[in-house]
This record gives sequence, structure tokens and C-alpha cells, in this order.
Amino acid sequence: MAGGGVRRGLTFGATDELGFAAVEDRGSVKDRHATILRLLGLDHHRRFVERNGLEERPTGVAHPRIVREILA
Repeated sequence: MAGGGVRRGLTFGATDELGFAAVEDRGSVKDRHATILRLLGLDHHRRFVERNGLEERPTGVAHPRIVREILA
């Protein structure tokens, strides 16, 4: 992610004492995918992948959140 538009030296969110679960600024994998597609200059709402003859979004049918707090 270095040089790709993500802030340097950033720690985002927090976990419990053992590091098993996120307790602050939780996000999903689809949120990360949407953020990475945004950094690549692609709109995750208009991007489709053909799978078994059907078009589907790489971020799924839910509306993911672009994690703007990590963007430079």
C-alpha cells in the first residue's frame, strides 16, 4: 500500500488485549476492497466480474464503506 495513497505510519482501529477481536473502528473485508478499488481509480459500484454467467460486484451486494480515515 506504500505510495498508493494511504497515509504513512498510521495505526487505524484497536483490538482487545489479546488481539482477537476489533473493538474500535471495525471494518469488513468488503470495506477494504472498496477502498483499494478507489485507490486504483475504479468505482466499486460500476465494476462487475462475471462468475457462472452472472455479473456480480467484487464488493458484494451490500454497500461497503470507503475507509477515508486512512487515505492521504
